[in-house]
Amino acid sequence: MTQDQVMGVFREALLVAFKLAGPLLLVSILIGLVIAIFQAATQIHEQTLTFVPKVLVIALILLVSGSWMMTMISELVHDLFNLMAGL
Repeated sequence: MTQDQVMGVFREALLVAFKLAGPLLLVSILIGLVIAIFQAATQIHEQTLTFVPKVLVIALILLVSGSWMMTMISELVHDLFNLMAGL
């Protein structure tokens, strides 16, 4: 395996990781921002107020997009095995 192939695999793995983690992180940040604004406006500073909505929304996103995420990971692993079989 050449250095270019290794770098290509690493680049592809990072892109898949960003594609999978990006939506979850963005939604989590947005929910946190909305709740922080709500807490600042109402002066309610309860720790569970930020935790519970984030967990629920992340679980919902994973339920909705879980098959897409699994397909992306499977394709990456399939491509890696094909690359290794070709050596």
